Amino acid sequence: MTDDDRAKRLNSSQDGVTDEAAAGKIDQPRSDPPSAADGNQEHGPPPDELRPVAIDAAVDLSRVDTGIVTHISSFLGTSHELLSLGLTCKSFGWRQPATALNHWSLVEEVARQTVCSRATVGETDCLPHYVSRTTTWLSILHRFERLLQFDVLLGGYIEYRNGDKSTVDGTGFYDGDVSTAVSSSYLMRSGTHFAEFQITGTPSIGIVRPMPGLDAGAYYEEFDFFDDRIYPEFLAQRSADWGNGNVHVCSYASGWGRMSWINWEEMELGQPWEGMEACQSGDTVGMLLDLGEGRLTVYKNNRRLGVMMDGLAGTYCWYAEVGRNDEVSIQRGTPPAHI
Repeated sequence: MTDDDRAKRLNSSQDGVTDEAAAGKIDQPRSDPPSAADGNQEHGPPPDELRPVAIDAAVDLSRVDTGIVTHISSFLGTSHELLSLGLTCKSFGWRQPATALNHWSLVEEVARQTVCSRATVGETDCLPHYVSRTTTWLSILHRFERLLQFDVLLGGYIEYRNGDKSTVDGTGFYDGDVSTAVSSSYLMRSGTHFAEFQITGTPSIGIVRPMPGLDAGAYYEEFDFFDDRIYPEFLAQRSADWGNGNVHVCSYASGWGRMSWINWEEMELGQPWEGMEACQSGDTVGMLLDLGEGRLTVYKNNRRLGVMMDGLAGTYCWYAEVGRNDEVSIQRGTPPAHI
């Protein structure tokens, strides 16, 4: 048989497959056997035992161990997939009997297990608490999946990339057109926190005090936490969350690797530090904030550079400052094993 003959037979067999069969919903029967008029009697009709047989069957989920179903469902992974499962049938989405899963549905139990097994102590502090009939575990999982986002933009030269709040672009025309993005809803009060920043250009990345009362819409041009014209507005936001620490902003300048910090009264700009190293477009900057030790450690492409700042105390948020042609994406991560 020539290659052309094979191609023709392959195309013919593919054309005969229905959409339902491709989706695995039904068995696809063989096509009718060729007749003598076709000039090809190579194959006869299929024997009866090869003909497809339709079977109407149902699965009684009450006979399946709940733990097994829960374990299998856990591989779905995302809140969106679990929601789709819950809408499939009441056995998955409805509340269970009083003897099982604490009255939660199977989907709720999978969501609960997912959050409790993956979230760190510090991340758990940033999540809403479960409240019966008010806050579901599925909604908590949804929030956990979007824990790190730049939900506050400060300045007129910044925007989200395609509406994605985890990525921001600098839109300025000149080098001084800088603006800032803050992950303000992720409050780091205690424990350890690790974030990864995928960078383009030379943005600055770091931590800043939470300032929920700051009017983001009041800044139409450049915005910089080191701009002395705005110090009084920052200090007016002081709260008990800040604690007694003396560092209100600590920043890593990726383009040259230096560190700057400020308490909006005194500051140190462009300071060298042990392990200092610059980054370039395409690099991933990792930051580990350990509030137990009061240290901020920097990583470059999963390689530990060193402790950039110590003596930190109080509550912080992640932030990034972008200039012309800069871009930063933020996501949760796990610190590399080699500390």
